[in-house]
Amino acid sequence: MKYCLRCLYPENHPLGLVFDDQGVCSGCRIHEEKDNLNWDNRLEKLKLICDQYRNKDRSSPDCIIPVSGGRDSYFIVDFVINVLKMRPLLVNYNSHYNTNLGIRNLNYLKTLLGADLMQCTVSPDKVKKITRETLRLKGSMYWHVIAGQTVFPVKTAVQFKVPLIIWGAHQGIDQVGMFSHEDEVEMTRKYRKEHDLMHLEAEDLIHLSSELSEEELEQYTYPSDKELETVGVRGIYLNNYIRWDSKKQHEKMIKKYNYESMVQQKTFDTYNDVDSFHYSGIHDEIKMLKFGYGKVSDHIAREIRLKRMTYEEGKDLVEKYNKIEVNDLNLFLNWIDMDQHDYYSLIKRHHYECNSNEPAFDNHSSAQNFESSLEAIDKVRLKKEENCEFKISSRVSKVIESQYVLIGRGWVD
Repeated sequence: MKYCLRCLYPENHPLGLVFDDQGVCSGCRIHEEKDNLNWDNRLEKLKLICDQYRNKDRSSPDCIIPVSGGRDSYFIVDFVINVLKMRPLLVNYNSHYNTNLGIRNLNYLKTLLGADLMQCTVSPDKVKKITRETLRLKGSMYWHVIAGQTVFPVKTAVQFKVPLIIWGAHQGIDQVGMFSHEDEVEMTRKYRKEHDLMHLEAEDLIHLSSELSEEELEQYTYPSDKELETVGVRGIYLNNYIRWDSKKQHEKMIKKYNYESMVQQKTFDTYNDVDSFHYSGIHDEIKMLKFGYGKVSDHIAREIRLKRMTYEEGKDLVEKYNKIEVNDLNLFLNWIDMDQHDYYSLIKRHHYECNSNEPAFDNHSSAQNFESSLEAIDKVRLKKEENCEFKISSRVSKVIESQYVLIGRGWVD
């Protein structure tokens, strides 16, 4: 398997990577724009876009922001309210895999910033049924989360006639350089289906599964083109207009709002995805089994590109975290009522999605093969300018996380 000589990203990234003649991936090359673009000008362009959507009579929100209790939501909401001076409606799809900490983060978010929040909580029975089918069809326990998170904001925009949706970072830009920041790509049904949903829309799931009905998948069905055109729905990404740095953004939010973070199973990043029991657990294990690399590689690539980590430090971290055995499988299996044999039988069907000649499921060591000359690495190396330290921040002295919280207490005494 081929790896980027700068950021260690593998060639079989599901979003697609291109390598130049120096062995540097397209994600690294596009990331160089962050140090060259005039971000002041780009911010002014963003403000002009927002001016088109300000509701002068304040009868409805100016925009919609999808939020969770574990990613960049605090920063996005703070930025939209205090820098862009917009009045947002916050929307959240309930992932069902919630931690207590994530529930607290989400509830403090709406109270600290004074924004209204709407949440979509689909029946647990429906979610379990859908998840059994997506495990069978795509080896995915997270399809319902991604589908829900990308549909509910758009449905809300159509229902309340609030056309502007503000998202955080476009994954295809920030990870693999699929587009330039200057392309100013927006959220589309096509990108969502082909990349986020692995070519499996709700309508496809209805046709492929004899177990699921149209009614059970209604909350995951994207609005029609006519509905979108009538309201003029568009989704813009902030990372096209501001220099995106998830670590620094989270640390500002820890200082300003006491955003809570915690240790994750399969990565050193303590800020992202703390709302989910599984994103850095068995969800990441599935990613490793299907593609030969885990979430820690995403975080290493980001930190190397932002000049906080060296190639060698990243290599050591990949080897460290890829060896960790996850501890959350039984929690998921008890929830979905499935045994380990059936679970792994479903996942194994999809391990050939790896573009390597050797299936990642059968060869964990394939992700450890970083044999490259030091001379070639040094030619493309970025000089480390900062340390890469992630903090732990909590409102309580000890966080006990043992079971999902569907709807729970959102504060601490």
